[in-house]
Amino acid sequence: MTLSFSSNDYPTVGVEVELQLVDATSMALRSAIDDILERLPPELEGKIKPELMQCYLEINSDVCRTVADVEGDLSRKIKLVEQSARDANVLLLWAATHPFSHWHEQKITPDDRYLGLVDLLQDTARRLVTFGLHVHVGVDSGDKAVMICDRIMRHLPTLLALSSNSPFWHGRLTGLRSQRSKVMENLPTAGLPPLMRNWSEYVWLINHLIQTGFINSNREIWWDVRPHHVFGTVEVRICDMPPSLEDVLGLTALTQCLVHSLSEAINAGTFQHDGHPMIVRQNKWRAGRFGMDAQLVDPQTAECLPAREVVRRLVEILMPAAEHLDCVGYLEHVLVMAERPTGADRQIEIYKRTNDSLQVVRELTGNNPHANATS
Repeated sequence: MTLSFSSNDYPTVGVEVELQLVDATSMALRSAIDDILERLPPELEGKIKPELMQCYLEINSDVCRTVADVEGDLSRKIKLVEQSARDANVLLLWAATHPFSHWHEQKITPDDRYLGLVDLLQDTARRLVTFGLHVHVGVDSGDKAVMICDRIMRHLPTLLALSSNSPFWHGRLTGLRSQRSKVMENLPTAGLPPLMRNWSEYVWLINHLIQTGFINSNREIWWDVRPHHVFGTVEVRICDMPPSLEDVLGLTALTQCLVHSLSEAINAGTFQHDGHPMIVRQNKWRAGRFGMDAQLVDPQTAECLPAREVVRRLVEILMPAAEHLDCVGYLEHVLVMAERPTGADRQIEIYKRTNDSLQVVRELTGNNPHANATS
């Protein structure tokens, strides 16, 4: 199998947002994708997509040059989706797991590819009732994409900590800030990617997995970051679905700046200091467990730092890239995200205050009948 990488001469950005479909009355997940798709205007065909389960949808941005372009694109699409959802008595939930609905109650989308995945992976696939944010950033070559995937790994736990928004599983508080990240890791080709030297090694690996019958195509590679040869991008997939579009845009800016900065460093011939992969794995666990309260280990110095300090230092380093990419305000929002409670923290606070996971969904969707009485 030959994989030709589509070169991009600018760090363009594209975003995929996975949102939950919940019944406006029961607040439970509802298999409502068809009800919503049939109500959407024709111009959104192919931009709003079904996914593995019928209880969620994916909103894709166009290929954009700036984060501001992403904001304009997604704002328009989300508004139209929200209207179609309301007409179907459905609400959109911005979280990475549902607070009380169970995975085994959800319906698979009747698509040959999805049905084939479920047949192959069984309950490992059926459990994937999780919702994430994927950000694509354009790069100029396959070799560059592979090198960036290697170098960006040390920053993936920081992105996970910032976005952590899945403390529930089956109506229980799990003790984790990102249960989604642990569910995803059950897939045989998910989690942190292997270290690869160049595009040729990546292509060899994909061909090996296909030839030995482990996967059917490279679409079954679900690493936390991966090259995407069709789009010519590095695709960062580690983030939980954050609680708002504003946070999506902040994480998008952080990702675009990271990829651009790493690309420029590679162009300048900067030596890549090897941090041990176990340190990245350690930090990912801490980010998923504690969110922004995590202590993250610097892969080069072995110094333990509060995640908030890691974010502050990273934003400072990336500010010249943000100026170049015209996304300073969006990157500065990441500092706001770092200082306030995460989406997971907010869910936990609502549950501890109300002792009611249904009320968590009500408040997150803005469908809280008791709001006036309690405000």
